[in-house]
Amino acid sequence: MKNNTLKLMGLAVLLFIANSCTKDFDQINTDSQGFTADEVSAKFFLTSAQVGLYAPNRFVYWRAQLINADRFAGHFTFGHTASWWNDGLGYTQNGGYTDATYDWIAGYFGNIKSFSDLTNEGGEFENQYMYAMSLIMKGLYYQMYTDIYGMVPFTEAGVDGILTPKYDDQATIYQGIIADLNQAMSIIGDAAKTGLGVDDVGSNDVYCGGDLQQWKRLANTLKLRIAMRAYGSPGENFAAAAVTEALNAPLLDDASGSVTMRKDFEISKWNSAAYGDPWNDFGGGASKWTVSNVLINTLKDNNDPRLAVYAIPAKGGVFKLVNSTDPDSGEYVDPNHQDRVDFLLGSLDDSGAVYTTSVEVDTTTVEIGGGQFIGQPIRTNGDTRPFMGYDMFSLPSDDITQTRGKEADGYPEIILTSAEAYFLQAEAIVRGLATGDAQAMMNSGIVEAMKIWGISAGEATTYATTQAIADITVGTEEEKLEKIATQRWLLGYTDGFEAWAVVRDMGYPAELAAGVSDPVLFELGLDLNGVYPQRMSYGSGAQENPNFDAALSAQGPNEQNVTLWYAQ
Repeated sequence: MKNNTLKLMGLAVLLFIANSCTKDFDQINTDSQGFTADEVSAKFFLTSAQVGLYAPNRFVYWRAQLINADRFAGHFTFGHTASWWNDGLGYTQNGGYTDATYDWIAGYFGNIKSFSDLTNEGGEFENQYMYAMSLIMKGLYYQMYTDIYGMVPFTEAGVDGILTPKYDDQATIYQGIIADLNQAMSIIGDAAKTGLGVDDVGSNDVYCGGDLQQWKRLANTLKLRIAMRAYGSPGENFAAAAVTEALNAPLLDDASGSVTMRKDFEISKWNSAAYGDPWNDFGGGASKWTVSNVLINTLKDNNDPRLAVYAIPAKGGVFKLVNSTDPDSGEYVDPNHQDRVDFLLGSLDDSGAVYTTSVEVDTTTVEIGGGQFIGQPIRTNGDTRPFMGYDMFSLPSDDITQTRGKEADGYPEIILTSAEAYFLQAEAIVRGLATGDAQAMMNSGIVEAMKIWGISAGEATTYATTQAIADITVGTEEEKLEKIATQRWLLGYTDGFEAWAVVRDMGYPAELAAGVSDPVLFELGLDLNGVYPQRMSYGSGAQENPNFDAALSAQGPNEQNVTLWYAQ
């Protein structure tokens, strides 16, 4: 019976490999006699459960990460002359893109639960340390999930016999995540790895390489993030204690480094994607995007060495902005033409761009020299789109958009960073939740943030010690928090869901959090009326749960303008 079970499990593993998104399973020996007990392990189910949460397939990566999260975060923009869309996409909502995001994240829990069930007590591959890893992965998942939508199924999710779980409020979810993280850290204790031989997850673990103490630091840093985000929210009574606990245990730091996932540019994009997939899959600039003026100006105005790593200079050129006339009436087609020209020129001025203009009858000609870092205004509407020339603006760096088919480092997929651990500690000190040197924490966070992108400690330290944006030794508490929030937002480049959460929670950069108001220039949004998006709408699949209406009654309508608990 035992041998038959092992052969069946071996077959399951092989089927899993055939559909897997990594090469880590090549070590399995597929002989015709099946597997023996020392050849099978839950580790062969780990990698796929990890990868898809941060690097899903291209269908999702394009719709969830890029079209929604990265643009709500204010890092990337559409709406230029080569783009398929104006930059209102996402703010006006699109059922297909909304459903793609919801179906991915709502359905992803099954991947983590399957690994948890395999490794939990009584599971097919029972291993307490792998089970602890599953609890931490569950925490990462639910923090992202609830911060996108607010109320989601948690306490009854995955419970046998419950097919339509209730929706839990964010306070319940946050406390549940912290409880799971505490349990995971207790299980890990002083252990270094999950086992010996086939029971050592090793390189199958694409987050921490099988280092259980790194997992423990990851869990504690996530605990600190959640507690700081919850702090001060209506009715919360657990955050301060959780912050204190987290600060008294090891966090990710300069010695441990960050937890990031190396991109794999050789495997199929339909298993795990990167920005370069939509960037290179379509002709011309149709699917391409630019870098926002908020990001470029923040980097440029503060001599930030990340500027040339995050983006490339604009190509520049000659751009003719023509106000056409109606052949019948002779009147100008666009009565707001000059408003839009002035808006563009004002944006160029804000960026410090060098350009010239000339006006001849109904045509304004703008000539912009190449090689300048210029960001595109965000959230512009369809009528403003013809004024946003593609070559006017900076594009993402080559590391971001590199083509598939070669092994390269590219950009890191951020799970959780040592930089954030330092920034959170600085915030806790500024808020009076801890004692210590907030500026030292800020400086260390900046060094760690830049390290991710290959910037030297020397350059990072120069920035941290010379730029006012990094100085939290002066100013009011709110001014100090603004600077910390801005660094966390900059850190979130390519981690759009988290960067978006930072803006909603802390209100900075203020230019983003303020939303927009002028319908001549901007897309106000379907239900936003110019407000900064506070959540994504549930997908149509959520309505199949009979508890859906109760969630709306408790949280508010299924609209993007509903402020979530942690941001209130």
